[in-house]
Amino acid sequence: MINKRLLVGNADDARNPPPQVGAVLMVAEEQNVAVPDRVLFAKIPLKEFGEPTAAAISQAVEWIAANLPDQRLMVCCRAGMGRSVSVVIAYLCCVEGMAYADAVKLVLTRRPGGMPLPRLQEVIDVVSGYRRNRSVSPTGNID
Repeated sequence: MINKRLLVGNADDARNPPPQVGAVLMVAEEQNVAVPDRVLFAKIPLKEFGEPTAAAISQAVEWIAANLPDQRLMVCCRAGMGRSVSVVIAYLCCVEGMAYADAVKLVLTRRPGGMPLPRLQEVIDVVSGYRRNRSVSPTGNID
């Protein structure tokens, strides 16, 4: 549990989320999971160990922001240590306004062994800029 409403999990957690979880975001490209009918579900695929695209991180952040106020939400990937952790860090920075270092410290304290994806901070900067401007949609990898 990262905070009272936001959790990180693995693929097995996504298939069988705790009863208090009302929404699951799967960010593992290679995982296809079925969740219980009571759970709101979305999949925004990220490659394992790859650099995340600004478009995918933006989409994930927006989905969390839209759905978190209504229920507890769990972000999942295969192991629950890389992509899911990275998306939660991005959400904390882009929506909650946390500094990158503070978001990383919080998430890794709550999820020991987590490993943010390569160049995550740069991607978060792009997504944060997009959210401030809302004029140009982010696309592709950071050069």
